[in-house]
Amino acid sequence: MRNPATEELLATVPAVDPRGVARAVRRAADAQLRWAALPPGDRARQLRRFAARVDENLEELALLEVREAGHPIGNARWEAGNARDLLEYAAGGVERLTGQQIPVAGGVNLTFQEPLGVVAVIAPWNFPMPVAAWGTAPALAAGNAVLLKPAETTPLTALRLAELGLEAGLPEGLFQVLPGAGSSTGRALVDHPGVAKVVFTGSTAVGQEIMARCARGVKRVTLELGGKSPNLVFDDADLELAASAAPGSFLDNTGQDCCARSRILVQRSVYDRFMELLEPAVLAFRCGDPNDPGTDMGPLISATQRERVRQYVPQEGPTAIRGSAPEGSGYWYPATVLERDPGDRAAVEEIFGPVAVVMPFRDEEEAVALANATDYGLAASVWTRDGARALRVARAVAAGNLSVNSHSAVRYSTPFGGFKRSGLGRELGPDALSAFTETKNVFLGT
Repeated sequence: MRNPATEELLATVPAVDPRGVARAVRRAADAQLRWAALPPGDRARQLRRFAARVDENLEELALLEVREAGHPIGNARWEAGNARDLLEYAAGGVERLTGQQIPVAGGVNLTFQEPLGVVAVIAPWNFPMPVAAWGTAPALAAGNAVLLKPAETTPLTALRLAELGLEAGLPEGLFQVLPGAGSSTGRALVDHPGVAKVVFTGSTAVGQEIMARCARGVKRVTLELGGKSPNLVFDDADLELAASAAPGSFLDNTGQDCCARSRILVQRSVYDRFMELLEPAVLAFRCGDPNDPGTDMGPLISATQRERVRQYVPQEGPTAIRGSAPEGSGYWYPATVLERDPGDRAAVEEIFGPVAVVMPFRDEEEAVALANATDYGLAASVWTRDGARALRVARAVAAGNLSVNSHSAVRYSTPFGGFKRSGLGRELGPDALSAFTETKNVFLGT
């Protein structure tokens, strides 16, 4: 694996082969039985100790993230903190994972939330620490064991998290990290009969394959997949605020974000004014050394990803706004804004880079139609001063995570997931632990 900002070799991490996966599943199954048998309060305390160890090593984890993923140091510190917060939040749910007493004739009926067993979490390279924690923390809290397969390009933070878990007192084998390629290590995890559920974050194409493979064993699956999220700006919006916030919505993490608001839809009557305000905001978004606290945007993850982004922006083609990026070593790409027709490839396909497409709309009806003219439905933003319109449009847009006069759509305390080809199921929020349990019904005749 290489540092995306310098292309220097960082580390060589051995891959776990299918036999190694099978051994890991057996260890996890043994550890899970002991873990699930612990009193809930004891499980919660161990998870809090895990969170405390992460907190003590936040800077180390952040610097690892800078080196392996190219994230600006400010972003990386937030990501390490988010992993800590997820563990703390999930620990708080252990003792609240209660069943029900349902009134029935002839006796008493109780339900219990039983752990699934061994859960596989397949994490992406764009947010390695937070997304790993999204699946791992609630799964552990619900009494399961977790096998985490990080992306091939970003295994270091995952491996360090597993070490911190052991240092905090988690049982051996309960939380294991299995580096390797998706085509071998990942496939072996998905196919293993001892794995009860697969949590995957990544591309829609791979998610479809995982879902099909899980169907053979009737396995549970949660999928967080692609996005092509709209940012709707109406003529009654605070245009200065909307324009100043727009760059961060598609340039954060260098656009490598499923929630990126990469389709900017602006009401025609204020389109020209919005573009005048957008240009300086985009140009002010600083691209450079990820170790510099003043950096807003780092490099793309790899040369392959940079070439993919380039295919959507012809070198000789017109661009509405074009930022700057360092030259030389590193997988750099400048902030780019395109003006395109709704059917253009760049307007409908997920680019996963620092590129946005701007398009005008006439009225609310057309805005909603354009927003929904995509196979995806992960996130969206609505900018308006009209509260009734904000609610109407938010309800009409087919997306799982909406923001009004904001681009903030992800919080560990609220549900997260997509409509259509953006995924299946929900992560985070107060019900996250339930997604890692089976409901058992028990009737006691009286």
